[in-house]
Amino acid sequence: MSVETPSTIQKVFPTVTPMAPSSLNNQENAERSIALFFFENKIDFSIARTSSYQLMIDAIAKCGPGFTGPSAETLKTTWLERVKSEMSLQSKDIEKEWTTTGCTIIADTWTDNKSRALINFLVSSPSRTFFHKSVDASAYFKNTKCLAELFDSVIQDFGAENVVQIIMDSSFNYTGVANHILQNYTTIFVSPCASQCLNLILEEFSKVDWVNRCFLQAQTISKFIYNNASMLDLMKRFTGGQDLIRTGITKSVSSFLSLQIILKQRSRLKHMFNSPEFCTNSSYANKTHSISCISIIEDNDFWRAAEECVAISEPFLKVLREVSGGKPAVGSIYELMTRAKESIRTYYIMDENKCKVFLDIVDRKWRDQLHSPLHAAAAFLNPSIQYNPEIKFLTSIKEDFFKVLEKLLPSPEMRRDITNQIFTFTKATGMFGCSLAMEARDVVSPGLWWEQYGDSAPVLQRVAIRILSQVCSTFTFEKHWSAFQQIHSEKRNKIDRETLNDLVYINYNLKLSRQTRNKSLDADPIQFDDIDMTSEWVEESDSPSPTQWLDRFGSALDGNDLNTRQFNAAMFGSNDQLFGL
Repeated sequence: MSVETPSTIQKVFPTVTPMAPSSLNNQENAERSIALFFFENKIDFSIARTSSYQLMIDAIAKCGPGFTGPSAETLKTTWLERVKSEMSLQSKDIEKEWTTTGCTIIADTWTDNKSRALINFLVSSPSRTFFHKSVDASAYFKNTKCLAELFDSVIQDFGAENVVQIIMDSSFNYTGVANHILQNYTTIFVSPCASQCLNLILEEFSKVDWVNRCFLQAQTISKFIYNNASMLDLMKRFTGGQDLIRTGITKSVSSFLSLQIILKQRSRLKHMFNSPEFCTNSSYANKTHSISCISIIEDNDFWRAAEECVAISEPFLKVLREVSGGKPAVGSIYELMTRAKESIRTYYIMDENKCKVFLDIVDRKWRDQLHSPLHAAAAFLNPSIQYNPEIKFLTSIKEDFFKVLEKLLPSPEMRRDITNQIFTFTKATGMFGCSLAMEARDVVSPGLWWEQYGDSAPVLQRVAIRILSQVCSTFTFEKHWSAFQQIHSEKRNKIDRETLNDLVYINYNLKLSRQTRNKSLDADPIQFDDIDMTSEWVEESDSPSPTQWLDRFGSALDGNDLNTRQFNAAMFGSNDQLFGL
């Protein structure tokens, strides 16, 4: 009889078990001690929401009275080394699947407050994403050869034969290193970050005058409420404890998500501002800001503009959710973007000018930031798209697919039977046409579908699995940049830097592991639980009064009543020459 070996995470954090009943005094004393520990050490309260927090408490409770926690030295040496070793072993287990699925190297690049260019290297495959290391690349960006050598070393860490693509940040000048990779690694693709492109689209949307006006009006309401404690309490009474604002993975995402919530709470906000509790309270009723808020709340044009903002942004927020959660979404990006564009067309069916404004933004960002032959090939190989009778692939999609095949199958010998295998796949013959395969087309992930039902085309099967198993985004989870800045601090000695490197390696990978476990828990990958109290939706600024800045903008609606429009997700249109499949 075999005994199942516990995972490395289980070794570090034991399984949760129900706590034994305790007296009220013991419970209160324990909670007080924990609270004092948080207060004395300035620990973020959100830590109490992590799974490891309760696991730690349960493990201590099992030890009973007299348990002594590990010393600082033991934590820094014994446990740091042990947990890092367990993490490394876990990553080695994941590497075994790379022979079949391949992997994606993610170069997550950012600039810190000292203007240093820092690169976090991660590796992603279907099972999960792992943090590899963080590099201060400030000097590398001044020398293309040095930057290319850095990427060469990372590729060798994972094995060039295992790497399918490298995702790079398009806001940094990676042109030289991208060309180097494409020339020296014939089977590796260099791809842009889909999430970054989508964020740029939303950012451009928010710069449209009437959209910006709508945001500023909504922020007038949120700032008034969140900068007055009694007003905040009153708002939560009327909204059932719900907040009005959200913190997204970027500024633009935060703005569109917050506007969604304010729109949902429209009737309750109107009720609150007309309630006796508000009107009779001299601390905020009849004040300048409250009068401005009431004016906005009673303005039907504001609410119609808010509806319009939500309608144009939600399709792209949906795409962002799909590509930002660490899932292998490369096979879906073409379809998702096409649907998002068709949603804009449907919404603006009676307003060609506005439709053109937003679609031009999308087309420009796609052309300059996102287009990749790998995305086109993945769409062609995705069974839910390939076998959809309403979809007809454009010639450009097929051309990109064939380019990818030539890159991954460089010799005539490797491509000997590929034409027949493509025919078998597209015509759904052999195993592709069995009932189970047809039923699973829209149910399982494309990569898994090919693994299960692609045996009738073995060469194409291997290519398809490697392509469809990849992510298309660098946005994987909430990043705590301060830790990476500390690693690269010039004041730290070698020992401190090594310890901090280990801590960041463990911390980052534990968070990535938690994200993997939470995939099935409907966690929203584009927003955080806590509100950013320094955001422009909360923090007051020294900007002009509301009436001054509101006058700078034109009408949001241009005479069109969009309140009656229906927001429907449309199917692909043959008139879409950029995304249409």
